[in-house]
Amino acid sequence: MPAGTLYRGREGMWSWVAHRVTGVLIFFFLFVHVLDTALVRVSPEAYDDVVATYKTPIVALLEYGLVAAILFHALNGLRVIAVDFWSKGPRYQKQMLWAVMGIWVVLMAGSVYPVLGHAARELFGS
Repeated sequence: MPAGTLYRGREGMWSWVAHRVTGVLIFFFLFVHVLDTALVRVSPEAYDDVVATYKTPIVALLEYGLVAAILFHALNGLRVIAVDFWSKGPRYQKQMLWAVMGIWVVLMAGSVYPVLGHAARELFGS
């Protein structure tokens, strides 16, 4: 790395990259969601077919990924606000990132059953 570069592959850089990636993923989900919702005005039958595909276990895994992306993006966004607007934020940004990751892991573990429960029941029975 050249001397004087801001990012050196540390936690700050990876949180920056993950924040941008999750933001783009959320944007594309919203774009697809608007398109599939608009489909109901074009062809209600086609809309019903699309919604039926959303009840598959693979889509349940994608929904879990969406929950992961939204949750990380929101928690990291709060960390970014703290770094920007709290006078001691830059000093504690690494600790805040680890706190965000810990909260994210706990909340993701808690969301396994609500998000993936239907898929598990469909794959393995009630």
